Amino acid sequence: MSEASGKLRLGALVALVVGSMIGGGIFSLPQNMAASADVGAVLIGWAITAVGMLTLAFVFQTLANRKPDLDGGVYAYAKAGFGDYMGFSSAWGYWISAWLGNVGYFVLLFSTLGYFFPVFGEGNTPAAIIGASVLLWAVHFLVLRGIKEAAFINLVTTVAKVVPLALFVLIALFAFKLDIFTADIWGTMNPDLGSVMNQVRNMMLVTVWVFIGIEGASIFSARAEKRSDVGKATVIGFITVLLFLVLVNVLSLGIMTQPELAKLQNPSMAAVLEHVVGHWGAVLISVGLIISLLGALLSWVLLCAEIMFAAAKDHTMPEFLRRENANHVPANALWLTNAMVQIFLVITLFSASTYLSLIYLATSMILVPYLWSAAYAFLLAFRSETYENALAERKKDLIIGGIALIYAIWLLYAGGVKYLLLSALLYAPGAILFAKAKREVGQPIFTNVEKLIFAAVIAGALVAAYGLYDGFLTL
Repeated sequence: MSEASGKLRLGALVALVVGSMIGGGIFSLPQNMAASADVGAVLIGWAITAVGMLTLAFVFQTLANRKPDLDGGVYAYAKAGFGDYMGFSSAWGYWISAWLGNVGYFVLLFSTLGYFFPVFGEGNTPAAIIGASVLLWAVHFLVLRGIKEAAFINLVTTVAKVVPLALFVLIALFAFKLDIFTADIWGTMNPDLGSVMNQVRNMMLVTVWVFIGIEGASIFSARAEKRSDVGKATVIGFITVLLFLVLVNVLSLGIMTQPELAKLQNPSMAAVLEHVVGHWGAVLISVGLIISLLGALLSWVLLCAEIMFAAAKDHTMPEFLRRENANHVPANALWLTNAMVQIFLVITLFSASTYLSLIYLATSMILVPYLWSAAYAFLLAFRSETYENALAERKKDLIIGGIALIYAIWLLYAGGVKYLLLSALLYAPGAILFAKAKREVGQPIFTNVEKLIFAAVIAGALVAAYGLYDGFLTL
């Protein structure tokens, strides 16, 4: 990447954060949330998420400023704090989460097109998979032309997708009815929802999914024009997206009841607006979603390639993943990523993988990288590392890091055993690439502690494999 001219400014970094966070999730939010929680639990869940995710945003901001030598964000923090295998696992988990999310996006995109062209059905028909495959490789070759050019297109699509969202919020404000909103605040009329605590827990993976991308700017930190812009972009992006998410979710609950919302087909936001203004509302949201998904796909293809490339540069990943083409794009990382997306697109034809099951799995894969980032920020403040002359800042960061760490642990609990086991199944094969990278630099593969961690991952993977075979676990 050439100097200055090829660097990303604050606006482009904010667009990367907002662009990667506002993908498909927000357009399906009314139904996704209503499926597991009513008004009271939704408000509690958003309060927990706002505090937890804000502390995570601050963690990424703090680490970007205090450890400017660590490029590549998420995985670099795990490696610096907890060793090579944890660093590798964070990069691997983040990468899998990112391309699995892309598979989910393709399914949702063609499910939305199914609104206009029934041949695409729910996004997992043969026609939809062919269409998704063509689009996948079109995006692939666009990205091969250059990071900066793709980042500019992302900026345009980010602006284009915010417009229908703003319009939805404006119309929903006027259509909001307090009597619908307060009809059954704690979901007592619907025993299937369970206790309020259960409702809050069950909606957690969805709230994390819609915030994935919050670390987008830190992954591109090496390409930022000003280092300080990385932290600023993270916080500005977070606050913008949080406002949109809460307004879309809460206002919908004052337009239709929880059982009505839970039954909607995704993108459920289209059906909510159709309920208020008629057919053109559904068309507007569907078009907005199609633009949004195209932009998000671009963001995530960039992030997938960048995380593997950054990890290969410091020998966490094998050497072949650091090769760039003439446009300074990590081409091998890009080919590997999109080959995996293609394989999983074909799998969705033969399994009943829906958008929701794909995003739950993608979310559970990213919980480990988030956990290690929070733990590293807490560790720095705890040890006073980089805080030699900043006692007040150290206290503040110790509290923020502590809250972020508790939140990350709570998310693992909220995700449940099923997704923890399925994650282990996806984490286990990564050891092959880890071993290759270690051999290339002539180092032993695992330390003694890492051997124990790897044994636990293998045990979890074996249980998950048997579970899928026996049927007590499903994708």
